[in-house]
Amino acid sequence: MYQYTAFDRHFVRARAAQFRDQLQRNLAGELSDDEFRPLRLQNGWYIQRHAPMLRIAVPYGELSSRQLRTLARVAREHDHRDAGKPSERGGFGHFTTRQNLQFNWIPLVEAADVMELLAEADLHGIQTSGNCIRNITTDALAGIAPDEEVDPRPYAEILRQWSTLHPEFAFLPRKFKIAIHGAREDRAATGWHDIGLQLHRNAAGEVGFRVWAGGGMGRTPVIAALFADFVPWQQILLYIEAIVRIYNQHGRRDNLYKSRIKILVKAEGQACIDAVNAEFATLLSDDAQAGAHIIPQAEFDRVAAHFSAPPVLAPGFAVSDDTDAPPAYRRWLERNVHAHKISGYRAVTLSLKRAGQSPGDVTAAQMDGAAALADHFSRGELRVTHDQNLLLPWVHEAELRALWQAAKAGGFATPNIGLLTDMITCPGGDVCALANARSLPIAAALNERFDDLDRLYDIGDIDLHISGCINSCGHHHSGHIGVLGVDKDGSEWYQVTVGGSDGSTLGGPALPGKVIGPSFAADEVPDVIEAVIELYQRERQRGERFVDTAHRLGPQAFRRVADAARRSTATATAE
Repeated sequence: MYQYTAFDRHFVRARAAQFRDQLQRNLAGELSDDEFRPLRLQNGWYIQRHAPMLRIAVPYGELSSRQLRTLARVAREHDHRDAGKPSERGGFGHFTTRQNLQFNWIPLVEAADVMELLAEADLHGIQTSGNCIRNITTDALAGIAPDEEVDPRPYAEILRQWSTLHPEFAFLPRKFKIAIHGAREDRAATGWHDIGLQLHRNAAGEVGFRVWAGGGMGRTPVIAALFADFVPWQQILLYIEAIVRIYNQHGRRDNLYKSRIKILVKAEGQACIDAVNAEFATLLSDDAQAGAHIIPQAEFDRVAAHFSAPPVLAPGFAVSDDTDAPPAYRRWLERNVHAHKISGYRAVTLSLKRAGQSPGDVTAAQMDGAAALADHFSRGELRVTHDQNLLLPWVHEAELRALWQAAKAGGFATPNIGLLTDMITCPGGDVCALANARSLPIAAALNERFDDLDRLYDIGDIDLHISGCINSCGHHHSGHIGVLGVDKDGSEWYQVTVGGSDGSTLGGPALPGKVIGPSFAADEVPDVIEAVIELYQRERQRGERFVDTAHRLGPQAFRRVADAARRSTATATAE
């Protein structure tokens, strides 16, 4: 993984010192809250419903064990519910769908101490908030997936360095998100991003980017449009600059809900694509601009050297030869262990989805435990996944059974990856000031309802996503089943969708789910989801996954069973 240079470290530590000065002036009354607000947002600090929230950047999802231990220390020493008083809820972090980590209970008076602690481990919150280019995300299997054509990590790192505090991108009409991958299967959900990038090779074997723009969730879910089929990798910074310039010039600034680039692309269509390509041609023809933004081969080689692969290993013994393997181990191998492009290795998901703990949440002790597993089994490296789990990318095949034992002892071995209880959930109304409803009690109720591995395996692959509001931090639009919290006369209600997809090959093209009726009360949601699942199990054809059945049957079939479940719940409550 990328190692910070002396310049990188000086930059991050200087930024932390600058933030301390800004915070001290704010606390002393010398800098008003309105003046301080854009400064704290630029460093990842929000004021949420009950306490400040800090979002820490994890560029393209890569973490070292040392960095994870630092995050554990922040959780243990600074994340408290009641302004510094430890509680049962304190000491947590929350991994997000954008491969970041959030803390929800850090007192603002401790913020500068936290930033300096993070800087010592090459961590920060720069550009995790505000109207700028946010954390670049990618496939958690980047560099190791068998279906990968080009490793996206060196390009993601170059994009990170180029976009950080870029003056032209600091005050965009709205936040801006970029995802990149280089595989046949899109595990980075690129169609749902402001810019989606896919590395591939043309007929001549040259590396370039397929570029989409204008995707996004929120109030108006839109799938990104294809802008270019092949941009040579050396020119990708110029092409992104062309997109962002057109957005900066023509994006809406008069209406917060219409300010994302998706609205511009949807409204202007081909005219927007033509404008971007014309701006790209202009930038290429300007020798000064092109010279400053063409990626030199030497710089690419310098960055790429940080992502060199370990040597090929002799394969471990085949699982089929392990005759005394217990069933629980075999299930873990099936669900949590993934193929690897390098002989002798496997990638292993450490599940953060367990009974009694909210999806994506991780305690200080669990972070320390995961760091120890990374040191012992994965060259000290971990990845944060889009599905709010952790992944070990460099596990020797011969050590899989030992890792399973250790992961089981640490609570990371739930064999549910890709199943219904491996759900995506935002923190919702328990902490977020924007949320209309709580997400976590719904997740807990569904976990309890489907707490049977045999049943989960019979249901099969399914993505369940829960958001507490229309901002879609839980990516409900792209869930095979999506649950959205809505406000109805001051009460918490939930809208259910079916048939969404994040755009992976397995889930089909990126699509927003279809609403299956009016909103449901919180106590009705588990019955509704169960009715939806039972309809799928009755009607599925041989080998058909839930998302395929949902598309074949259509939303009306699911609406009928959801309405019946609502009436059944109401009757049971009345009795």
